[in-house]
Amino acid sequence: MLEERYSEMSLPDELKALLAACPSFCVPRDRKTLLQLAMGNDPEADTFEVAYEVPDKGRVVEAVVTRCRNGLSVNYTEAYMRRRDPDCMVIADDQPSDKPQFEDRFGAPFESLRQETLDWLATQELILLPLYTGGREFGYPTLLVCPKNAAFFCGALADLQEMLPAKKVSLDFSPQAILYIAPPFRHTHCQGRQVVVHNRQAEVHEIFAYNLYPGPSAKKGAYGVLIHQGEQEGWLTAHASTVQVVTPYDNVVTILHEGASGGGKSEMLEPVHREPDGQVLLGRNLVTGERRLLSLPRACELRPVSDDMALCHPSLQSSGGKLVVMDAENAWFLRLNHITRYGTDPYWESLCCHPKEPLLMLNMDGKPNATALIWEHIHDEPGKPCPNPRIIMPRRLVPGVVDDPVAVDQRSFGVRTPPTTREQPNYGIFGILHILPPALAWLWRLVAPRGHANPSITESEKMSSEGVGSFWPFATGRRVTQANLLLRQIQQTPQTRYILVPNQHIGAWETGFVPQWLAREYMARRGSARFRHDQLVPARCPLLGYAMRSMQIEGTLIPHWFLEVHTQPEVGEDGYDAGAKLLYDFFRRELPQYLEEDLDPLGRHIIRSCLDNGNLADYESLLPQEVFVEDTVVTRRRF
Repeated sequence: MLEERYSEMSLPDELKALLAACPSFCVPRDRKTLLQLAMGNDPEADTFEVAYEVPDKGRVVEAVVTRCRNGLSVNYTEAYMRRRDPDCMVIADDQPSDKPQFEDRFGAPFESLRQETLDWLATQELILLPLYTGGREFGYPTLLVCPKNAAFFCGALADLQEMLPAKKVSLDFSPQAILYIAPPFRHTHCQGRQVVVHNRQAEVHEIFAYNLYPGPSAKKGAYGVLIHQGEQEGWLTAHASTVQVVTPYDNVVTILHEGASGGGKSEMLEPVHREPDGQVLLGRNLVTGERRLLSLPRACELRPVSDDMALCHPSLQSSGGKLVVMDAENAWFLRLNHITRYGTDPYWESLCCHPKEPLLMLNMDGKPNATALIWEHIHDEPGKPCPNPRIIMPRRLVPGVVDDPVAVDQRSFGVRTPPTTREQPNYGIFGILHILPPALAWLWRLVAPRGHANPSITESEKMSSEGVGSFWPFATGRRVTQANLLLRQIQQTPQTRYILVPNQHIGAWETGFVPQWLAREYMARRGSARFRHDQLVPARCPLLGYAMRSMQIEGTLIPHWFLEVHTQPEVGEDGYDAGAKLLYDFFRRELPQYLEEDLDPLGRHIIRSCLDNGNLADYESLLPQEVFVEDTVVTRRRF
């Protein structure tokens, strides 16, 4: 047994000493064992409190685990702990980084807290969980060291990455990353905040997580390991969902959808939501109350590839000129806040309410021994449902999932957009679909707006940024390094096209995620066909590339005011231009920080062009691509 032979394994001496000192530790045999441990290893228990003794506070209950028919429902006692704090990451090492340093934030070197953490773990019963971050083929051996009573957290990471059952762990298993979990220090040393400390050493990437919400640590902490390793080796892990879309005519188009948290990545894998009569609600006008519906007799078939992390490993790339990706995860961290009643999304409702295996659920209002319903979310306060209900869905339970690498035809970028009118102008001036030249697509990934009413993080400004590729919150290094890698990737994949899609609002219309679902349906049906000259028009705001002049899906014509927002009477040209100014102000605020000395010269030209009010012709000349459209005269607008 590994518990008896750990001293023979290739582990750091400190960890071996910790394991020798702790009362006991176990290496789980399988997933079922982890779920049993998550209930205190009591097969009769209906609920289990994950609690710790905290100096000066006494017993603190961090979370309550409830046994439901379809899995375990985990709820945190603090509403703050139900979403990722965007400022949770700090760096403890001396390697290059643009992220906050631990010593700067907390006024002391990390070494003291690190030792206190290891000493505390040495007093606990522990779980030792071996796994592969990014998958066994291309990923990195990783070890989780966690208090035994927080086994639900181990279960979350075991699902998200590739867990190694105890019998499959060899004595030569040598972790390149170790994740230590120590919840009480959130209260004693971190002012009650979520804090995840990255300590990148020569031999091992250490992560010290002082919270039990898996978003910043089990999920994004593991992502940080992949980003760091890719940075050393010159490749990226995209923050993206990927789906193969099979049209009614058997054409297959692969779409990789990127964006900040809340930007519609998981939703890109969902079927189009329909009204009871089968129609699609395109939108509701917030001024007039008008509802606009359309008929979509037959939607495309969806074959999911990735939900949030797409591995772009160099060994996957081919000479075909398209980006090739595969899933970097073993399960998906689905946010289901948009499912608020029975029948909203029969696809996920069926998979989550009647799973083939028990699921781990977060922020759901689960009742003991009853089915946890995914449209019943825990309330942060009376009358205010938590905006971040989650299900961890193992890929093996998803019908039609694609395990092989796929070549990406189109990279879309999603933005949560606010309502916009002439009286209350905002940046919700996006049409259903915009076509971007590669240089402009790179700029959108540099600024990566979190957008309107972001449900995944604890705070959200009106217009804030997640930065390079939208994965910057999880990266440990320098912005300019990631920006250069992203630009090089775009240059090396000239056959992959770029589109921009909004969700939530188009001008004065409330739309939810329907715009990206319709864009997916439309672009899949077009396949590799180019647009005619009369089908596209330069957007009134050059940052939005080309707008659609017309769009027809399965014989249904999309109203033009959903394509060019300034044609909405509630918005008009003056309301649109005021929103465009907000977009330009945002780009001008975010882009100068990339103008470092070692930024790729081409990237410098692209950014300067934007800061100088460049037009589409400027962007297309800087990074040419054989794209969708014939030559078009583009007029320069200034904001």
